[in-house]
Amino acid sequence: MKVTCIGAGPAGLYFAILMKLRDASTEITMFERNTPDVTHGWGVVIGNDLVTDLRTHDPATAEAIVDQSFRWTRQVLDIKGAERVDVEATGQSISRQTLLDILRRRATDLGVRIHFEHEITDLGQLPQADVVVAADGAGSVVRRAREESFGTRLEPGRNKYVWLATPHVFDAMTFGFVPTEAGWIWFHAYGYSERSSTFIVECAPETWKGLGFPDMDTEQNLRALEELFAGHLDGERLVSHSESTEKLPWLSFRTLTNAKWYVDDMVLLGDAAHTAHFTIGSGTRLGMEDAIALASSLHEHDEVGSAFAAYERERQLGMMRPQREARLSATWFENVQRYATLDAPRFYASLRLRHSALVHHIPPRLHYGLYQVAKRVPLSRTAYRWATMRRPRSSHDRRELLRAADQAQPGDT
Repeated sequence: MKVTCIGAGPAGLYFAILMKLRDASTEITMFERNTPDVTHGWGVVIGNDLVTDLRTHDPATAEAIVDQSFRWTRQVLDIKGAERVDVEATGQSISRQTLLDILRRRATDLGVRIHFEHEITDLGQLPQADVVVAADGAGSVVRRAREESFGTRLEPGRNKYVWLATPHVFDAMTFGFVPTEAGWIWFHAYGYSERSSTFIVECAPETWKGLGFPDMDTEQNLRALEELFAGHLDGERLVSHSESTEKLPWLSFRTLTNAKWYVDDMVLLGDAAHTAHFTIGSGTRLGMEDAIALASSLHEHDEVGSAFAAYERERQLGMMRPQREARLSATWFENVQRYATLDAPRFYASLRLRHSALVHHIPPRLHYGLYQVAKRVPLSRTAYRWATMRRPRSSHDRRELLRAADQAQPGDT
């Protein structure tokens, strides 16, 4: 089998590795527009579930990734002027560049050919192949060329965000919130090496404008953010990947979905097929899960079309929960002001439970009371878990929620 892969990010590389491990005779050629030392982003989260999958399918790659990962054992909520919440929570992350280096070495050792600085702008540039894998991100050339056939849909998010890094090492997954005259601004930060941390800043568009960020050049914007988060950065600076000195690359997240994941001999992988809001920290995991499913389907089916269909069924089903959780997470952060009057412990509980539909449709203090009841009473816990999977659409649903809340102790709400 001849395979052409556009894009040499984590998903595409891991797919190539698994294909070669299953059948060394498979010819795989990858085209990557960047040089080997260029990457987008800083550190990526490597969840325990992904590590388990990696160990199952390629132990050598898994151990190399785990060996280079930075680990944390806590999660912190730090609201300026409020009580700090610090709880046990395990996790790990790795420099995106280090992850790419590990995967590239493994792929080339197995015989995968990677052509760097080779941007595909037209499908006519592609060599003849049995399978064409679009792993070239949310702006995929392959997908955009056949967008109607794939049934692509983009849903723009409301908030503004920017990916930065800092030499200050956050040894816990940290959420820091700062109130300003223009509204709340916050960051998500985690260490990814002994020297650096990812630092993602987010705020409402009104806050972004009110703080004057659109009128600032890159240096002015970075210094302004450093001043806002001075209490969290311990005097360290913020840095950007952007080569432009004119403007910091603030973005608005776009959720991408596709009705079809394959057309003829072309198949979508990773962000080319789907995106999930960065606040659930699962982009790399979801792309590598795609890679596992696609390689397995191609190995198990004699006919490419059947393999693609099985892959599409498996991964569209697998994406239902994370995309739902990502939408709910994004919605929570788009409505931070709704939870701003809560004290720190209740605010943290709301943050941690933001994947629940209930958080968004009942008053925050009432939700906290329901959560406390659910923790204490087994039957209530079951009802709570059921309710979190669905929106309380009817008056009957709302009455049931209120009845459960009546059981809460006065101090819980």
